[in-house]
Amino acid sequence: MKLLAFPPPHPSADLASGKRLAFVVTEDWFFASHFLPMARAARELGLEVAVITRVRRHRDVIEATGAKVFPLEAERRSLNPMAAGYAAGRLAAILKAWRPDLVHCIALRAILIGGAAASMAGVARRVYALTGMGLLGARQDLVGRGARAAVRHLVRLIETPQTHYLFENPDDPRLLGLDPEDGARVTILGGAGVDPNSLEPGPMPASPPLKVAVVARMLWSKGIDLAVEATRLARERGADVTLSLYGAPDPSNPKAIPEQTLRDWADRPGVAWHGRTDDVAHVWRDHHVCCLPSRGGEGLPRTLLEGAACGRAVVTTDVPGCRRLVRDGIEGVVVPPDDPAALADAFMRLSADPDRVAAMGAAARRRVLEGFTERHVMEAVKNAYRSVLASGAQG
Repeated sequence: MKLLAFPPPHPSADLASGKRLAFVVTEDWFFASHFLPMARAARELGLEVAVITRVRRHRDVIEATGAKVFPLEAERRSLNPMAAGYAAGRLAAILKAWRPDLVHCIALRAILIGGAAASMAGVARRVYALTGMGLLGARQDLVGRGARAAVRHLVRLIETPQTHYLFENPDDPRLLGLDPEDGARVTILGGAGVDPNSLEPGPMPASPPLKVAVVARMLWSKGIDLAVEATRLARERGADVTLSLYGAPDPSNPKAIPEQTLRDWADRPGVAWHGRTDDVAHVWRDHHVCCLPSRGGEGLPRTLLEGAACGRAVVTTDVPGCRRLVRDGIEGVVVPPDDPAALADAFMRLSADPDRVAAMGAAARRRVLEGFTERHVMEAVKNAYRSVLASGAQG
């Protein structure tokens, strides 16, 4: 499978001239942290861009791309159909007033609400960007399987012949009954991409100990507890390993780890919780290993891209998204999900072999440069926009 699967480019002349693109995303911080390159890609095509989102503190950074920002209050953790319907109605009113030629919905909730609103507003050209299945993807029980089937039905119900899908791994399209190799309808991106010039490898810190870090929202689904337990097991078996946790609980997520639990973990030998960081480059200068023992539901975690771009070995789990970037034994170590013993074994093996850690870090950097940079993502997204804009008339 090709690293980036996207439709063949269409002639760009006049396709985007005078056209408008509206992004629909639940939170301004989410757009600002992951999707500014997409806004820049649209601007490079000559599209007029708007971002419709819940506005908190990131309006300025979004507007700096040349995009307009339209506020839309919609609680992303609410599953109340009446609340979702009300949000879709308000969004439809914004779309009718601004009259975009293309609507780009980011993440599952925005796809469901934005797709419904686009139907109400008569906008047939759409891009649906699934950034992972979240809690639905992490659950492997009957409830999880039933929920995924329901989501597949709902998403396909609100698609049009002019809908193009963006995914971050080849597993997620199959969950929606789509072929990841169907370049006419599906683009597999390199996650959100990273800027390799702002995230550069630095010298490895001194060892021992092997310094492992997790940079993520502090959620149970991210496997933070597994990293803590694996560190305990590895240290009990004689490995000199430390674990640093960088991130904060997400109050809008039902799987947030309580702050007191994080503080209790930080009282254990070899474990530290530092809270949220805005300087991931500094984190990776001080650590050898980027870890994310996710339980699933990922698109392609940005934290893995950032750690890899900084030339750090990656330890992660065999779940969609994570296994897309990391090849076991090359860029890092891939272990089964929900297996702290296997994770501890990985820590032990790496702590005993600093040369292997350095070689994996160098391979991880090369992997990013091969297809996971912001520019790779921008060009793939521009091709998707060209494809949709060249498709049939609005319905």
